[in-house]
Amino acid sequence: MEPENLLILWKVRRSRRRAAITDLNETFTTMKLLLKFFLLATVLCAGGATASAAGNPRPFVIPELKSWQGGEGRFVPAASTRIVYASGNEELERVARMLADDCAEMFGFRPEVAAGRGGRGDVSLALKADKELGDEGYAITVGDKRVEVKAPTAKGVYWATRTLLQMAEQSDDRSLPCGEIRDWPDYGIRGLMIDCGRKFIPLHFLHDYVRILAYYKMNTLQIHLNDNGFKQYFENDWNKTYAAFRLESETYPELTARDGSYSKREFIDLQKAAEERFVEIIPEIDAPAHTLAFSHYDPQLGSKEYGMDHLDLFNPATYDFLDGLFKEYLSGDDPVFRGPRVHIGTDEYSNKDKEVVEKFRAFTDRYIRLVESYGKQACVWGALTHAAGTTPVKSENVVMHAWYNGYADPREMVRQGYHLVSIPDGYLYIVPAAGYYYDYLNCRMLYDKWTPAHVGAEVFDERDPAILGGMFAVWNDHVGNGISTKDIHDRLFPAMQTLAVKMWTGATVATPYDEFDARRHALSEAPGVNQAGRIGGSGLVYELAEVAPGCTTPHREIGYGYRVEFDVEGAAEDRGAVLFSSPDAVFYLSDPVRGMMGFSRDGYLNTFSYRVREGEKAHIAIEGDNRTTRLYVNGELREEMNIQTRYFNEGKAKMSYVRTLVFPLERAGDFHSRVTNLKVYNM
Repeated sequence: MEPENLLILWKVRRSRRRAAITDLNETFTTMKLLLKFFLLATVLCAGGATASAAGNPRPFVIPELKSWQGGEGRFVPAASTRIVYASGNEELERVARMLADDCAEMFGFRPEVAAGRGGRGDVSLALKADKELGDEGYAITVGDKRVEVKAPTAKGVYWATRTLLQMAEQSDDRSLPCGEIRDWPDYGIRGLMIDCGRKFIPLHFLHDYVRILAYYKMNTLQIHLNDNGFKQYFENDWNKTYAAFRLESETYPELTARDGSYSKREFIDLQKAAEERFVEIIPEIDAPAHTLAFSHYDPQLGSKEYGMDHLDLFNPATYDFLDGLFKEYLSGDDPVFRGPRVHIGTDEYSNKDKEVVEKFRAFTDRYIRLVESYGKQACVWGALTHAAGTTPVKSENVVMHAWYNGYADPREMVRQGYHLVSIPDGYLYIVPAAGYYYDYLNCRMLYDKWTPAHVGAEVFDERDPAILGGMFAVWNDHVGNGISTKDIHDRLFPAMQTLAVKMWTGATVATPYDEFDARRHALSEAPGVNQAGRIGGSGLVYELAEVAPGCTTPHREIGYGYRVEFDVEGAAEDRGAVLFSSPDAVFYLSDPVRGMMGFSRDGYLNTFSYRVREGEKAHIAIEGDNRTTRLYVNGELREEMNIQTRYFNEGKAKMSYVRTLVFPLERAGDFHSRVTNLKVYNM
């Protein structure tokens, strides 16, 4: 390098060093000023921080409150406490009466319901416009003299009453911490999809789940009305493979499943009960796949090319059949499908060749438009990437359940105009005891990382208007696997509590997961609902000196993690002699088939290789959890019913078989033996 160039380079570097030193000095000066400001702010705010610390901490409720300003003291309800609603508003009156009923159910007292202005000691409900709160938000002011609830809609007022009940049930005196709440959801659809096609779900369970969802501000229940098992478990024979359609049909009377179904009136009443609690039921008729029940009814409807669980899209009879089915439930002034949305299925059809893909797209478009012709919004499963083609499919005002991005690329579906419900299978699918997807959802991961903006690996902005909300699902794929509705509830409830938070509160959750998981157990399932069979306390929770035939106990059942023990003096028993029963289960002293001790629930009979002989005296204990049911005789483990593996199709297919029991306690049966010293424990 030339000397003059070296001199220029040296001058440039010296200039940069001086500039760097100047910048560094300025940075230090700025940092000093910021530190002084921070220390001054800390001193000035010390009084405010103390006041905040002295105020009531944020109450724990599910979903978490968006905004809480803690006050001091508590509102303690008295015998004179009333629920007061703004005069002349029937919806507010209905909400007020539901709150009074829930108080009676949960706390043993029913406040008076009155119209007018609330006074000292009252809980008042009113409507008030507030753009920030939207359609479902609410505001609550809890003072030591009164409680005021205000919301733009009756729905928001109802959600507010769920918050009040959750706060109250965590307090021994049912009091409420003073403070101000403002709360609203990030997502409009917050729900559960339950597969009733492959496993019949009794109506009372669905009614309970409406109440449970509502208690946690979940507003959607999708009921999957038809489906079928996998033929490898049924001798690879479609004719022998289990399939069911669960709703009464007058158009096709032999279509309705004989092993469990809902009458039209029952289904209408379920929807009405849901509407009262601001829960929408979305009925789903899944087609053109998952339709073996339809081809069992009429074999010409099944596809010879793609499988009898696929409808033949090239047969005009297929469209005549489905048109008639949808017409039955959608037509008339009082249709069977009452709500604003109907789901038409459209998932997992073959894309083997272009011709069938185009037929599938035409089918999807046809039934979107058919549902819309009855004034309903159509919902579909995402399948249009899997079935990419040229036949147009309507997208405007259509809701797509985005379940697997390989079937429907979510960005592309939004570009085409669909609105999405986020229900990614890799996060939110429960398939009980199947060995794939989830047996129990990973609640920690979901709580920490998932929101409806996460559609599989595709992440949208929070509150993107194209994402309507989220749902999770239970699929009963393995027909005949012994799973009970109690087992389903054991899987659903912790997931529901977790996802209620993430679908309402979104990404900004303040409560750490470990604290959430510890505290969620303090909350009820819902007013008047106890599907888990919880009996409070640990250790001994109930005892009865002698169990007389036909007697009742105060408990319907006891859930997993229990021990039930009793002494028995054997007598000759008739086959089918019941020790205890509840609406969901029977425990036999002598089962109906072999005369052994055993139990039945959900259509499954499980028996121990043991009976109490005539004249024998024994001390019996039954222990149960969510995997195993154990029999002890005279203190020794006699038999353990755990999860079995059963093989099918010459050993090429296997299935887990579950033998759990939520022990029934509601009513003693008709038996001859003497049963004494009944003791019931939480373990």
